[in-house]
Amino acid sequence: MVYLKTEEELAIIREGSQILGKVHGEVARLIKPGIKTSKLDEVAEEFIRDHGGSPSFKNYNGFPASLCISVNDVVVHGFPGNYELRETDIISIDCGVYYKGYHSDSAYTYPLVGVDAETLLLLNRTYDSLFIGIAQAKAGNRIGDVSYAIQSYVESFGYGVVRELVGHGVGKRLHEDPEVPNYGRRGKGPKIVAGMVFAIEPMINRGTKNVVQERDGWTIRTSDRRPSAHFEHMVAVKENETEVLTTHKYIEENYSYKWRNKSQ
Repeated sequence: MVYLKTEEELAIIREGSQILGKVHGEVARLIKPGIKTSKLDEVAEEFIRDHGGSPSFKNYNGFPASLCISVNDVVVHGFPGNYELRETDIISIDCGVYYKGYHSDSAYTYPLVGVDAETLLLLNRTYDSLFIGIAQAKAGNRIGDVSYAIQSYVESFGYGVVRELVGHGVGKRLHEDPEVPNYGRRGKGPKIVAGMVFAIEPMINRGTKNVVQERDGWTIRTSDRRPSAHFEHMVAVKENETEVLTTHKYIEENYSYKWRNKSQ
């Protein structure tokens, strides 16, 4: 069942989404070769709690951390730990904030300075696909219009679209209806109506669409061990417009490597 949000609820979600954006910005400052992923998680949790929220992910169905940190061929749900970033890595940071009774959720994949040109293209195109999907997330369309827009764009480059993991509604619960796949058919799926709040999150692989789950029950990798990119925004649908609730502004201000649309 899709739960439609009121303007009062949206006001709270906006506040939480701004905190979330600033969490990402604090993490972005630290991403460089040699840092342990556990340090990024520590900084994120401290910032969330200092700003009146709590980490949406920590203890969610047993997940042990505040951030999902997914490096290189890990698609999503990687654990922070003692791994030290290398200059040829890409790292996806997925974070959620629970604030005044509502969740917010967003993700961003960073290339470090030594990432090869083909992987940079994957990140740029996946980032672009997020906004191509958002452009279809408007009242009167269907979820399949969002899904098809993302799929048709990234598959034109030969990339694989992950099937097992999808975007989702967000609100009082971290995962609500509707599900928002990154693949589908135009004109199919639930109708998009004013009051919906959902996350769009392309998870796009440089090779095969197929993934495997590690024995930890969480970590999802590409089956061919090629890189995967992940970007996510939450949107609120209104009668005549769609508002992007989350922000990458603080990431772009604070991350030292200005990689967008850069080729090496």
